[in-house]
Amino acid sequence: MLFVRRDFVSTYKQTVLGPIWFFIQPLLTTITYVVIFGNVAQLSTDGLPMMVFYLSGITIWNYFAQTLTNTSTVFRDNAGMFGKVYFPRLTMPLSIVLSNLVRFAIQFGLFIVVWLYYLLKGDSGIHPNWLVLLTPLLVVVMGLMSLGLGMIFSAMTTKYRDLAMLLAFGVQLLMYATPVIYPLSSITGKYRYLILANPMTSIVETFRYAFLGSGTFDWAYLAYSVAFTLVILLLGTIIFNRVQKSFTDTV
Repeated sequence: MLFVRRDFVSTYKQTVLGPIWFFIQPLLTTITYVVIFGNVAQLSTDGLPMMVFYLSGITIWNYFAQTLTNTSTVFRDNAGMFGKVYFPRLTMPLSIVLSNLVRFAIQFGLFIVVWLYYLLKGDSGIHPNWLVLLTPLLVVVMGLMSLGLGMIFSAMTTKYRDLAMLLAFGVQLLMYATPVIYPLSSITGKYRYLILANPMTSIVETFRYAFLGSGTFDWAYLAYSVAFTLVILLLGTIIFNRVQKSFTDTV
């Protein structure tokens, strides 16, 4: 919890708006997507209001992307602390998952406000269902998936620092391989299978289907994401524990 508090203080200590940036960032991103992808490119949103469609994808994606990116440099960013005092090293990446979970909760609250606005209008085409109860499961799977992948990359970046920059770029590209700015229903042919191979696809689609009533939901796809997460988490934990014993020699 001290690490979580440190993350907030170090990030917003000298900012004017402070935690309000949690709301500003997804709002500005959503508005940009509405203008570029909705109005200019005219990508399909399955007949849903563009604002709530894009915000649903951004809310989910931001948590995964930020956690993965921050966890991937945990050895490099905390080398000084790791070299001076001993404590269970896994607490550091776990604190990143928790601190980003707080950010997600705030942005999820923003999504709920926008979602309720369109839901109460009655003519927006939004039809939520009981799958909203799966939201905690989706969040846990996202957190553990980003934790596992982040620990793997953090071990690799102790020797190859270029990987951190490559990962930041790769995460941006991965978003376009995830149905964040488009629905899965708009993808056909061989590309559909490539998108479904992305374990984040079923999470985004399930979240959108649960709250908006439009999208693709399949227990098999969701089970694939859970299985992928468990394997990656186990692999990441093993690699992280091995590297932590000698990483000070290379960082």
